[in-house]
Amino acid sequence: MPATPSYPGTPDGRYFVVAGRLWRTSNPGLAPDERQRLVNRLMDARRQVGAAKKAGDAEAERGARAAVDDAKRALGERGPVWWLDGAPDFNRRLVVNTPYAGWYAALAGDAA
Repeated sequence: MPATPSYPGTPDGRYFVVAGRLWRTSNPGLAPDERQRLVNRLMDARRQVGAAKKAGDAEAERGARAAVDDAKRALGERGPVWWLDGAPDFNRRLVVNTPYAGWYAALAGDAA
C-alpha cells in the first residue's frame, strides 16, 4: 500500500502509519507485474473472507484468511522483512514506541 498524505510513509519507506500504528509496506523490490499479481491475489482472498463470513462458513473463512496471510507474506508485508540492513521490524507497533516517534511528532508539529 503506497503512503498517502492521510497515511504517511516513514522516510525509509518501510512503513506507513494508520491511527498512530506502523504497518509494513510491500517490498519495493518486487517487479510491478509480480506485485500486481500478488495484490490481485490478496484482494480475491479478502473477498473470500467476506463471503465466508456472510455464509457463516468457518472452515472457508479459515482457508480464506490463510490465503490473505500467504499473499501478504509474498508481498513482504508480513513474515521476514524485505530489507537487508538488519534493522528490526516494528510492524503493527505504535509509532510513539519506536525510533520513528520523533519523525511522526514532527509531522504533526509536536515536539519529540
